Amino acid sequence: MSARTPRRTPGPHPGSDVPVISRALPWVLVVGGLVGLVSATALLVEKIRSLADPDHVPACSFNPVLSCGTVMSTPQAEAFGIPNPVLGVACFAVVTTVGTALLAGTGTGPAPGFRRWFWLGLQAGCVFGVVFVHWLIFQSLYRIGALCPYCVVVWAVTIPLFWYVTLHNLRSGHLPAPELLRRPAGVLARNHTVVLTVWGLLIAAAVAQAFWSYWTSLV
Repeated sequence: MSARTPRRTPGPHPGSDVPVISRALPWVLVVGGLVGLVSATALLVEKIRSLADPDHVPACSFNPVLSCGTVMSTPQAEAFGIPNPVLGVACFAVVTTVGTALLAGTGTGPAPGFRRWFWLGLQAGCVFGVVFVHWLIFQSLYRIGALCPYCVVVWAVTIPLFWYVTLHNLRSGHLPAPELLRRPAGVLARNHTVVLTVWGLLIAAAVAQAFWSYWTSLV
């Protein structure tokens, strides 16, 4: 009599039994991390060139509004005593590495993967990132009066990174929350793209309002 084949435990690689949020998370981290890393690196290169040559005009300076040079020369560009792009390079490198690990089959599926403290650490990093980004948005629009195109790209990837990491942590129970928010078919999970769209439109509206006189002068 043949031995009974033991039932296999589902592996950690996200499959059809894993909600769409967690299936998308590895790709969001990899793509968002890489895009942010490239943007932060390009901005860091421009910063180094500007320090070496005070007359250097950054490649991302196009007009009075879209001007990396204007933004890089302000105190806000070194909020923690070092150029902000240095933080970006370090943080986005970590995000890309985490996303690559998830694509390799670690941490999002029903089997044990990354521990809770790891996800809480990633959550803390994403919260810091999204708060810092919105502070920079406010400073750019209402204090500096200029936009750095590379910074705008960083804004555009940081918000989805925060959003999908938060949704995954809610669904997985890493963050304490009501069942309505945690379950895979919860309100936030069902409307994840709607929230992101509204979020992006609000920021776009703020940009349009802040520089309205300049945009209308181009017509």
